[in-house]
Amino acid sequence: MAFWGLHVSRFSLFSLCGVAWTVWLCAGGGASGVDLRSFTGCAVREFSFTARKPGCKGLHITTDACWGRCETWEKPVLDPPFIESHQQVCTYNETQVVTVELPNCAEGVDPRYSYPVALRCDCGLCATTSTECITSA
Repeated sequence: MAFWGLHVSRFSLFSLCGVAWTVWLCAGGGASGVDLRSFTGCAVREFSFTARKPGCKGLHITTDACWGRCETWEKPVLDPPFIESHQQVCTYNETQVVTVELPNCAEGVDPRYSYPVALRCDCGLCATTSTECITSA
């Protein structure tokens, strides 16, 4: 599908930048009308970044990503592994991939740059097929 020169294709489950975007958003500023210090849940939130690719100039992009804080807990138990845990992450449930053309690319450099746009976000288990999940040994 194409509109305004952008090429869009849909897929479910965020598969490109996952946790990196979520971490970046958590370090960012607040959303209007929401106290982010006490917000629990997962929501779509607007943010901006500069799309970069070797051989091209950068392009400022504003898009939507997932941001939030989900219920997580651990408690000790008597049987191995001696801990019971419930860990959820704010994750992408539905996205669109948008492709733009970066400006002033060198000859022979493909100017296309694709990135995901969050349509729906939910608290859920961390799926290693679409997200970088950090675990301890």
